[in-house]
Amino acid sequence: MIVKLEVSPRDSKESTETLRQRGAIPAVFYGPKEESTAISIDARKLASIWKDAGETTIITLSGAGEDKDTLIRDVQFHPVTSALLHADFYVLEKGKKITINIPLEFEGQAPAEKAGHVISKALHEIEIEVSPAELPHNLPVDLAILVGVGDHITAAQIKLPPSATLITDPEEIVASVTEHIEEKEPAPAESAAAEGAAPAEGEATAAEGEAKE
Repeated sequence: MIVKLEVSPRDSKESTETLRQRGAIPAVFYGPKEESTAISIDARKLASIWKDAGETTIITLSGAGEDKDTLIRDVQFHPVTSALLHADFYVLEKGKKITINIPLEFEGQAPAEKAGHVISKALHEIEIEVSPAELPHNLPVDLAILVGVGDHITAAQIKLPPSATLITDPEEIVASVTEHIEEKEPAPAESAAAEGAAPAEGEATAAEGEAKE
């Protein structure tokens, strides 16, 4: 999926505060063959795109020279309002693969879970090298193959786009099944036996003395 975003060259004389007053935020794009260039972007448009696209969707920047295919590399948020404050865009090189972490999307229900066992999800993203044209937003992981205790899914079992190469260790465990063991409740204190026990010799003598008094 490719998303288009209109940007404007940023005037170095315009302050960040002035930008935000007119509904824009500062940003920058850069790349192996691109000098770092300051731009401004409509804050609402970028917030909407970031919510849906994240870091795994190609965003075509237009309005600052020729169109550039980019990925969002970093975003900064206000610590109180959570409003977007700044964004960095990495310009992709045409004809070259990119190395990127792709989120995993767990799907289906494991038969092992239905049987009462525990499904442990150890990885939530894997690293791949892939052509930008085949960049996936996420990678599905089918939990339905987890049937019994000891079953597991490795990184090598995740289906990748044709142009992709797995960078993560192929034997890395993505999800696995462990047996659910119920904790035993502690045995009740033997209070009844303790209450009915005969007092020690010294205690009995003391009790008899108090009774006589």
